Amino acid sequence: MSYLESLRVFVRVVELGSITAGGRDMRLSPAASSARIRDLEERFGARLLNRTTRTLTMTEIGQVLYDNARRVLAALDEAEAAVASASGTPQGIVRIVAPLVAGRRLVAPLVPRFCAENPEVEVRLRLSDRAVNMVEEGIDLAFYLGHPEDSALIRRKIDDCRRVLVASPGYLAEHGSPARPEDLKHHNCLLLRFPRSPEYYWVLDGPQGPIKMMVAGRYDTDDGAVLTDWALAGAGIANRPRYEVADDLAAGRLIALLPDTPPMPAEFGILTPHRGFQDPKVRLFIDFAARALKGAAA
Repeated sequence: MSYLESLRVFVRVVELGSITAGGRDMRLSPAASSARIRDLEERFGARLLNRTTRTLTMTEIGQVLYDNARRVLAALDEAEAAVASASGTPQGIVRIVAPLVAGRRLVAPLVPRFCAENPEVEVRLRLSDRAVNMVEEGIDLAFYLGHPEDSALIRRKIDDCRRVLVASPGYLAEHGSPARPEDLKHHNCLLLRFPRSPEYYWVLDGPQGPIKMMVAGRYDTDDGAVLTDWALAGAGIANRPRYEVADDLAAGRLIALLPDTPPMPAEFGILTPHRGFQDPKVRLFIDFAARALKGAAA
């Protein structure tokens, strides 16, 4: 087994928190991923990971290896990227994360097209509405909807994503339609929430400026698509990107609410870690996506 590849597997296992997830990210079976870890443990004559059915933690020696392996692999990746840049042929893996719905509808269709134009590049796309630590999880670029505050990341805006408050005709027939933003306090608002989520309020675009409305509901989720499904089922009012519900609005399955004070647009763009040298394949994907997605989320 390649010592270097075993190191890569070990680092990804630690970053993703499980042998199965780390192996999957490296396109290995759990058995093959475990074999790579055992290979390293035999090489160093020490246990690197403490494993139970629920948790995976590093031993003291494992921590030392992880810290040093990350630096070595990062330096190697930068060297390979520099060579690829000089040769004019981007190659290697681009690791991307994107929000669930935007990832499915906007980002995922780009991947085959990009790879067809760049046959030496592989793309690993993860979809999640949760915030991720890009540096710790080895992510090259992350698509975002909103206004990220992490100053340690480089932000490239692609477009403004219009949002809309929606509810089903059935819900409005039973509960009435809000006539002004304050009426939202009397409705079941469907919320996107997850650990450390800031969305306990909605910001509407009023004639005198932003209106911050504290909203509440009987249930919430960490999957934006579920909010749309709940709204379609008549469960309450959802705050969704307009592109996501455009077909439902056109078909009358959902009704747009408070058109004079819609939600403030969400910024749609790409985040990358601060690095002295940006890998050409990452830069290439960013430029490709920025061109292809301009106007797609508006």
